[in-house]
Parts: sequence; C-alpha cells; structure tokens
Amino acid sequence: MAGLETILVIFIINIKIKGNIMVSLETPVCNFGEPAVDFALPGVDGNVWRLQDCKGDNGLLVMFICNHCPYVKAIRERIVRDTKELLEHGVKSVAIMANDPTQYEEDSFENMQKVAEGFDFPFPYLLDATQEVAKAYGAVCTPDFFGYNGDLALQYRGRLDASRKDTAPADASRDLFDAMLQVAQTGQGPAEQIPSMGCSIKWIEE
Repeated sequence: MAGLETILVIFIINIKIKGNIMVSLETPVCNFGEPAVDFALPGVDGNVWRLQDCKGDNGLLVMFICNHCPYVKAIRERIVRDTKELLEHGVKSVAIMANDPTQYEEDSFENMQKVAEGFDFPFPYLLDATQEVAKAYGAVCTPDFFGYNGDLALQYRGRLDASRKDTAPADASRDLFDAMLQVAQTGQGPAEQIPSMGCSIKWIEE
C-alpha cells in the first residue's frame, strides 16, 4: 500500500507541474566537496560566460533563480546586497535562469535583461535554455544556491535567510552570507545548513 501511495503522490505532483501550478520544493542536503560543473551560457550582457569567468579567488556562488517566482522576488534585493558584500571577500556570484519561458512569459530573456538592469545585478545573469546545466547541477527549485570554495568544491546548499514567499524581518539571520563568508575565510562551509525553499523549476515538457 505504501508503494501505491508513493506512486499516487508522484502522479499528482507531475499533474500539478504540467498544469503550470507552482509546486514548492526544498533543496537536498549539501554534498560537501562535489565539484562545480562547467558551462558556457549566454548572459543578458551579450557575453557568453563559462565557469572560470565567474569564479572569485575565495569562492563562487551559483544561484538558480528566475523572474516570476515569489520566493525569489521576496529576497531579490537581499541577493543583490549579499553578493555585493561577498565581492569584498573574494567571492563572486552568477545567476542562472533555467525555467521554460513558454510557461511563464515573465521569465523570457528580454525580461531577464530588464530585471538585471532594474536591480543592478552585480553578477552575470545567464540563460540555460536547454536546461542541461540545471540538470547537471541537480537544481530543483528557485532559488537554489550552490556555494563553492576557491577550489570550486561545494560547501553550501542552503537558504539565503528565513524568507519564504514573504520577506523575513530585517534582523533575520543572514544564513547564506555568513556561510559564504566562512567559506571565503576557511574554505569550508558550516556543518549545519537549512535547505532553501522555492518554486519547482519549470522543466520543458517532452
């Protein structure tokens, strides 16, 4: 009976995803030491970016985000704040949009350009049109954060802060910033990490 219930749950989730209904997911536990995956993706600035182009001396934060997701919108200004501050510590960042834009027009490349300019993103904003990069990283939702050290070994797979669809209070703990600061200083992330939560990535229907 348990197996049947599992199949039914998976079936219902698939229906919701195909029906364009937002499904909230949590990220998996950090797989410490897993190497970052290389990529060559077009950015809203007209350039093609590779992994090494994005890397900082003390680390790299790879973010899978999009334009329409309420979880991302709730922390967009804080993402800009934290990534700007991390630059001062030798940690650079890159954001990747992997959603199928045919499901949400707000996630189109043109709208990516508008969002990046409007919020003055201090990092490249890239389009993963084939979704191959998102799959290679194992990204599951937006936002999904992958924090790497200077050797591009994974050290953080957690949330930015306590925000969900609503922004957390101004004095909320800065989980991601503090973790990446530790990574910059020691090369290692915190042992205890709280998963990020967000909308499921909108996969291309086959």
